[in-house]
Amino acid sequence: MLTDYHLHLRPDDLGSTTERYFTQDNAERYREAASERGIEELGVAEHVYRFTAALDVWQHDLWRRHAVDDLDAYTGFVREETDLRLGIEADFIPGREDRMASLLESRDWDYVVGSIHFLGDEAIDYDKYDVWTRASSPDKVWRTYFEWLGEAARTRMFDILAHPDLVKVWGAERPRPDGDLRRFYELAMDGIAESGIAIEVSTAGLRKPVGELYPATAFLEMCLEAGNPVALSSDAHTVDQVGFGYDRALEALDRLGVTELAVFDRRERRLEPIGAA
Repeated sequence: MLTDYHLHLRPDDLGSTTERYFTQDNAERYREAASERGIEELGVAEHVYRFTAALDVWQHDLWRRHAVDDLDAYTGFVREETDLRLGIEADFIPGREDRMASLLESRDWDYVVGSIHFLGDEAIDYDKYDVWTRASSPDKVWRTYFEWLGEAARTRMFDILAHPDLVKVWGAERPRPDGDLRRFYELAMDGIAESGIAIEVSTAGLRKPVGELYPATAFLEMCLEAGNPVALSSDAHTVDQVGFGYDRALEALDRLGVTELAVFDRRERRLEPIGAA
């Protein structure tokens, strides 16, 4: 079995309306693309900040501009009009854990993808709110990111930890700490190990300036040694990105001896053998 759980039925821009993209025809295009690439388990995980309910959690400027859709209409569409697994990509916002937990617990997800895009009001991967132009050092950014990643896992709000070293997304376009990066990965490991959360191996980094899988091999090795399972995803925002770069991901998993993937149903997790693409 192959999975692709971190999918978005639309791009991130404001023009990608639910009327245009949350349709049976669009969902079927994703399903057909997945089938062509040998992917059996397919799930959608739209960004939580696209929904008005998210404003009860956080009032960041980007969220206020993008939060225009109804969350229950989204869950109803996926459950009633598609055969996709129902997920959500929810941000870890320190200090807002109770509010996010309330939002998540009130819906019937198959899984919740947890991610960190912001450190305070500044963004890791969105240049309009670029954390890198204001940070005192790359070491501070990386340290904060991985400390928060461990805390995100420890909350147990999430089933999958998305693109776990997203902080590297810009590659050479942003500064990176010198030396062995495992000193940063270790900051997250207690929370990751304690929670047992599934670690996303994401091919999205291959489409970004960094040109690498998420997470780095050394970080993934640490997670595997701690006993955490793997969830495989592409973070597609368009049909052509479904299963993108899976040959690279499967080669990496094979080298590390990973033979099973995490599969979810109503937030119950099981492991299934990896199938051929």
